[in-house]
Amino acid sequence: MFDPIYLEAYETGRLKEKVEEALESLSSCVACPIGCRVNRLEDEIGDCGVGRFAILSSYGPHFGEESVLVGYHGSGTVFFGGCNLRCVYCQNYDISQLRWGRAVDAKTLAGVFLEIQDMGCHNLNLVSPTHVVPQILEALLIAVEKGFRLPLVYNTGGYDHIRTLKLLDGIVDIYMPDTKYGDSKKGLKYSGVKNYFEINKRNLREMHRQVGDLRIEEGLAVRGLLIRHLVLPNNISDSEKVIDFIADELSKDSWLNLMDQYYPAYRAMEYPELSRRITRREYFRLVDYALNKGIHRGIPFDHAR
Repeated sequence: MFDPIYLEAYETGRLKEKVEEALESLSSCVACPIGCRVNRLEDEIGDCGVGRFAILSSYGPHFGEESVLVGYHGSGTVFFGGCNLRCVYCQNYDISQLRWGRAVDAKTLAGVFLEIQDMGCHNLNLVSPTHVVPQILEALLIAVEKGFRLPLVYNTGGYDHIRTLKLLDGIVDIYMPDTKYGDSKKGLKYSGVKNYFEINKRNLREMHRQVGDLRIEEGLAVRGLLIRHLVLPNNISDSEKVIDFIADELSKDSWLNLMDQYYPAYRAMEYPELSRRITRREYFRLVDYALNKGIHRGIPFDHAR
């Protein structure tokens, strides 16, 4: 049995300290690099569209994630409403931008965590958690006191504050960040945030420092870093720069999921360069590029041209 890393923090009292520190940060919110500094403790709405309480959109076993997370019983996903990114092609825009869902307090959210454990899921997969880390930690403390023991997956868009990530040191078992662009100008144009790639690279280094390369036991991820990169049409994502950073500056043993499922969604049709799916040639060119750079974990070797 692989014990979640947060149990030590709970037993030493450090988890409770982290909860208090995280909640205090909401009084002038700097949970993400945008740093809108509204008082979310008083339910003022941040740039993410969320106030004091997390918005719960949906939860339950999910079988569409990476196989090392899904196993036989599914990854226990919790989808949070709101987002600190404004991706014009977001495929979950009803959740991220329209904030579909309901506000829940810490006790209710803790109950969701425990219910996912009772469902038999292999892990707790926190989807778009960046803007609600204090609320997640608050609920985690309650859940652990009631017997919660699943590994935590931090499933983020990759635009996190380094202070928040340091707060999660010793709490998160598996980091699963997006690396959306290899050029910050694209991050500003298509996701509405400044310095995306520079901040993302810093964050990946910190995540890797905390948990290292992805560790798998009996076919399931138990700790480490799993990186996602959605391939966009016309190489808008500057994918070679992303791959170069991972191979040359992070680790060639990084687990990289080059995702090929892009389709025009939300406002993508307003941008002609985003108005189509990617081609097989575009995708497999990057597969070959990653393999030639020495990245092999998560990359499909047996692809057919």
